Amino acid sequence: MPNIGIPGLIIILIIALIVFGPKKLPQLGRAVGQTLKEFKNSTKDIVDDVTEEFKLDDKEVDTKKKI
Repeated sequence: MPNIGIPGLIIILIIALIVFGPKKLPQLGRAVGQTLKEFKNSTKDIVDDVTEEFKLDDKEVDTKKKI
């Protein structure tokens, strides 16, 4: 997938302005921002859970090796 670059972003913004209008663009931007924030938080929670599981699993393996 090629990089969009500055000219591509300008064209996308102009098309979005025409399609959605100047009053809806801030609302649309806010909604996209909130969605990305929720996605980031969910991903972080999943990574933390998996990391915690690996740590617990490693501790379990270490105790079995000592026995």
